[in-house]
Amino acid sequence: MEIPSERIDSIFREWDNDESPGCALAIIHDGQVAYARGYGMANLEHGIPITTGSIFHIASISKQFTDMCVALLAADGSISLDDDIRRHVPEIPDFGQTITIRHLIHHTSGLRDMWDLLRMAGWRADDLITENDMLWVSSRQSAPNFQPGDEYLYSNTGYALLALIVHRVSGKTLRTLAQERIFEPLSMASTHFHDNHSEIVKGRTQAYEPTPDGGLKISIPVFDVVGTTSLFTTVEDMARWDDNFNHRRVGGDDIIEQMLTPGTLNNNVPMTYGFGLQVHAYRGLPIVEHSGADAGYRAHYLRFPEERLAIVCLCNLSTMMPRNLALDVADILLADTFPESIVDDTRTTVADDERRVVGVYLDRTTGDLLRVTHDAEGLWLGFQDPQRLEPLAGGEYRVQGQRLTRLQFEISDGVQHLISGAIHSAVADQRFQRVAGPEEASVPQVSGGDYYSNEVATTYWLEPDGSRLRLKHYRLDDRMLHHAYDDVFAGNNLRLQLERDGAGEVSGFTLSTFRVRNVSFRRC
Repeated sequence: MEIPSERIDSIFREWDNDESPGCALAIIHDGQVAYARGYGMANLEHGIPITTGSIFHIASISKQFTDMCVALLAADGSISLDDDIRRHVPEIPDFGQTITIRHLIHHTSGLRDMWDLLRMAGWRADDLITENDMLWVSSRQSAPNFQPGDEYLYSNTGYALLALIVHRVSGKTLRTLAQERIFEPLSMASTHFHDNHSEIVKGRTQAYEPTPDGGLKISIPVFDVVGTTSLFTTVEDMARWDDNFNHRRVGGDDIIEQMLTPGTLNNNVPMTYGFGLQVHAYRGLPIVEHSGADAGYRAHYLRFPEERLAIVCLCNLSTMMPRNLALDVADILLADTFPESIVDDTRTTVADDERRVVGVYLDRTTGDLLRVTHDAEGLWLGFQDPQRLEPLAGGEYRVQGQRLTRLQFEISDGVQHLISGAIHSAVADQRFQRVAGPEEASVPQVSGGDYYSNEVATTYWLEPDGSRLRLKHYRLDDRMLHHAYDDVFAGNNLRLQLERDGAGEVSGFTLSTFRVRNVSFRRC
């Protein structure tokens, strides 16, 4: 494959200097690295540039390697994918319905997400998080988000449990098993599951995120948890992993095909999520992909199986969007191959009647809330720090910077709806119904005070502040929640629903995020 290197390099020009973090890129064709380069700096303090051998934490791209280990053990007969997870991890409560290993793999277990739960419990971003922390918070839960298999909802808890199951079944840590059965056979010498946050790793990149004053700060995840995250690797080693999808030296045909087969829900609705891999299409071509994001690290693995082409983009700055960068590279390399052309369908004018869609929207299945506002520039999405909705042809919109997600407003049975291209799902479009319009609704009376949750073993202080609620915790920054509708208040990725006693007094509330539903707090 001929690589137009200057055009590829131009995609990364913004970060290709000695004062910026950046990315390592590999373009892989027929299992061989056709082009690879580093852009920007691996370590700003010591002036070390990014190279193709620089080691990155690749966050959730780790999941496909965890699944390969699980699939290998299943092929050995050591486990069954339909095992009840409590057979191996009895610490997980019995919720009355079997959760299987397969549910964990496909994110259909209903288990609440460990990161959101620990954050709710008071863990800060730079606190050490261990496997025991995950087990502690998971074992305290009174209910799952939903019945296993009924829905898809991304759960990092499931993959941390898969790592634990691998250890308990095989007698070897995920790090050791993956080393013996994946990384050594594929000559991935710079790759390992990083299960000791204090371990020195030669060639590791530093990661960064912006500060309010326009500078940068170090942003490194402090995890001893593996399975759901914590794989360290290079773009060169990822090329060796990608080639295994062609030659299948590890796993063989059966396991590779299993990894590339999406799951289905209890109602037989198909998903796009296989074994740690999203399987769908881009511009008319089949693709396999997965992203990763932890602290300041951002990563993306994108594969076009029919073209035997893969693009790996590993970055060390939190504001970078490697999925978009990988798609930009693909747009250049496959310009003459895509069945569907790129169409600039953005509208430059904003219609006055767009004000009619302003309001708060609720997905009645998941409980997710979205708020749409309007100003002279057009529509915005979000409760805090809203994102611009770019108008597209045909009445659609997309969130600025998100190339593939589409939103559309419609009126059905006299009710305003917002239909999104699966913002938080790998199944189908989410349908949100407007529950509050642009007019200011009366704010419910709220009693301040302490509220305790046994599920996360912590106390929050609730403080009314005009039309908002201030949520206070002794270890976390205050969260300001806006009145959404009725007894519900919301911020970005946080929803609080008041509960009242027979006299109408607030007796408690539930807290929810996109990946955790209805954690109960009672008034002290």
